Amino acid sequence: MKVVVIGLGNFGMSLAIHLSNTGNEVIGADHDLEKIEQIKDKVAHAVAIDATNESAYQALPLNNADLAIIAIGQKNGASIMSTAILKKLTKAKIISRSASALEDTILEAMGVDQIIHPEQEYAERFTKKINLKGSIDNFEIDDEYLVSEIEVSKTLVGKTIQELDFRKKFNLNIITIIRKKQHTNLLGRPVQKREVVGLPTPDMVFQHGDILAVFGRDADIKKYLKNHADGFSN
Repeated sequence: MKVVVIGLGNFGMSLAIHLSNTGNEVIGADHDLEKIEQIKDKVAHAVAIDATNESAYQALPLNNADLAIIAIGQKNGASIMSTAILKKLTKAKIISRSASALEDTILEAMGVDQIIHPEQEYAERFTKKINLKGSIDNFEIDDEYLVSEIEVSKTLVGKTIQELDFRKKFNLNIITIIRKKQHTNLLGRPVQKREVVGLPTPDMVFQHGDILAVFGRDADIKKYLKNHADGFSN
């Protein structure tokens, strides 16, 4: 996918690099030459532009872009202006960062494909992780349901999913199980990697160190974590 990222602050630069590292053709743009210098060897192309100047966008391959992300975080209207220019110049999907409720309203009226709030979304996710003490990671579906990575309790090790009747007992659905397996790297040193075992079968036996990716209610995940706090495998 060809992606244009406008605004190379902490969020924009991290996003551009991660997108590039995962196989996307990324063009980064920012007015700060120092940031362009920092990222130029990590993405397909980096361009210094004034995001509020329409003529500057001629330096970007907007006709061939699949996605344009405005990652500008300042509350000076630059994100809104950049979005307006992109709406005029490209048919690519547009994702815009918003810094306020007012910007949300404006971006919604402009018809952008998606509005993002990186700081707020990270804070909410991190809060959820703190509140779900014992969980490893979480992906919130809505206010009630989420996907969470939880450690298998020592009390479950050696038993099968069917034997425990896990879904009925904990009111949680196991999506998959993640296991740490030892491999040898190119230097001949042993390293541990996380491996997904695929769709779990009823006769699958829980092992020491297993991480369960489960789907369920926030309250049920909290209940599992609370009841098994003293029996986690690690």
